[in-house]
Amino acid sequence: MATRYVKEDLPPYLDSTSEPPPLFDGTTRLYTYYQCPFAQRVWIARNYKGLQDEIKLVPIDLKNRPAWYKEKVYPENKDPLKQQFAEELLAYTDTFNKIVYTSFKGDAAKEAGSAFDYLETALHKFEDGPFFLGQFSLVDIAYAPFVERFQIFFQDVWKYDITAGRPKLATWIEEVNKIDAYKPTKGDPELLIQAYKQRFLVVPHAFYGEV
Repeated sequence: MATRYVKEDLPPYLDSTSEPPPLFDGTTRLYTYYQCPFAQRVWIARNYKGLQDEIKLVPIDLKNRPAWYKEKVYPENKDPLKQQFAEELLAYTDTFNKIVYTSFKGDAAKEAGSAFDYLETALHKFEDGPFFLGQFSLVDIAYAPFVERFQIFFQDVWKYDITAGRPKLATWIEEVNKIDAYKPTKGDPELLIQAYKQRFLVVPHAFYGEV
């Protein structure tokens, strides 16, 4: 059973002009980015568990991030390879979505293939877990909602399995579906299919002779 949600005032972004919060005062903090449409998933899980008082939100302006964010929260000498790769993957999310959405207008399975291949290749990078950075992270959160929708839509409309020939992607989807933070946020497949068909596949009729 979900804990009753407690309304809270959202803190403002911290940017390059902001002072860092105390790091070793016993407070657990969730460093997040409101504009990432998917960091919301971790936020939902926090709220769902009623942990607003135990886990404080610390929104970071990633376009104007504070210098101390890397120095104190994610120092350069702490797993820099994963940090760099995470930034690359997060930067690719818009391109990924654009490729797939654009493919709906043509040979979808063929044109979207490169985007799914990119994810497959990325999932080979680290071997310490089934996720993009090995362990579950904001990168997985960024992709999960869209991959969820694309998998359902491609299978229904074009009978195309996006995991065919992509074993890492198949495993990633399976493991993401086991994440308790993700499970309650999944949408109804039938409603998704209906909405996507109306949005992307229905061609508006032209009514000639009307004023």
